[in-house]
Amino acid sequence: MNYFYTSFRLGNREVFINIFVKNYNMQLVKAGLCAFGMSGKVFHAPFLKEHPGFFMSAVVERSKEESKEKYPEATIYRSVEEMLQHADVELVIINTPVQTHYEYAKKALEAGKNIIVEKPFTVNVSEAEELVQLAEEKGLFLSVYQNRRFDRDLLQVQKILNDKKLGNIKEVEIRFDRFRTTASGKKHKESPDQAGSGSLHDLGAHLVDQAVQFFGYPEKLFADVFSMKGTDFANDYFEILLFYKNNLRVRLKSSVFSKEGHYAYAIHGDRGTFLQERTDNQENELVAGAVPEYAKEWTQPLKEPDGILNFLNDDSETERILTSSEPGNYMDYYQQIYEHIVFGYALPSPGKEVIQNMKIIDASLESAKEGRIIQL
Repeated sequence: MNYFYTSFRLGNREVFINIFVKNYNMQLVKAGLCAFGMSGKVFHAPFLKEHPGFFMSAVVERSKEESKEKYPEATIYRSVEEMLQHADVELVIINTPVQTHYEYAKKALEAGKNIIVEKPFTVNVSEAEELVQLAEEKGLFLSVYQNRRFDRDLLQVQKILNDKKLGNIKEVEIRFDRFRTTASGKKHKESPDQAGSGSLHDLGAHLVDQAVQFFGYPEKLFADVFSMKGTDFANDYFEILLFYKNNLRVRLKSSVFSKEGHYAYAIHGDRGTFLQERTDNQENELVAGAVPEYAKEWTQPLKEPDGILNFLNDDSETERILTSSEPGNYMDYYQQIYEHIVFGYALPSPGKEVIQNMKIIDASLESAKEGRIIQL
């Protein structure tokens, strides 16, 4: 076994790694993709292909063979069960509808595979806890694909919080709005009869995760969750008020009737305010065919500032600065997965950590149903 050291800039961080090399090639991690819909085509397959440490050797397509064009090396299987039984893979990506996450994740773990589960993790806390326990018993890892931890706007907010120019944080609002007033045709996301459908599980999985990443687990919450489009649809609106110690309040909000955009993040402290737009465009660029090059900034640069920092400096004078966020990179997620497998580094968004998010989502549904504050 040979060794060499290398460093490069990946997304917003400098990566220094000791790469183990055999025959001067990176150790390959064979991966299998459970579906080749939008998620597979956009968020997973391109990164598995472009990262030199991964090899997408299997993909599930129940009736089509669309993956052949870009990924001819991947064997197509007609079911998740068939792939788990026959494919030579050590990593399985569960990117099917949330209602199937528990079933397929459990089968993959029982087959001895490490797994990545798309967000939302599961439809409820009990499923999530059972999967995490099973992974621990099997000595396998379970990571939840919280890709928006690698968005440029979130990384900018984290940078501002770390700089502490705002002083003690008192009030925060995090939003993810859309303008989608008609049905999308995705029943697993919009049917009121299916557990795990609706905006709270879909977009709320991101906002809850961001709040917990920034400020930790809250003490209690109050939530309003319902469907603005009517009872034929799952919830498409939510507002969650998180109560923290030291009188911090964090509001998470989403609506599908937002034609004009809001600031995605509004952070208010006792020394200033920071406003940040939601400007990460990785998803749109990937949909349009962008190739996420490894160890490079592959996204389009900003054309103008996307944030406002207004604060009192050390002389108690007001400074108002237009800020520009640095590029995010979803490749960072797969790089961290690779580093965990090969070097034992920290696992990104481990299931045990994301259980906290599921508890907040479950409590939000309970709060909205009963109209009361829920203690966490």
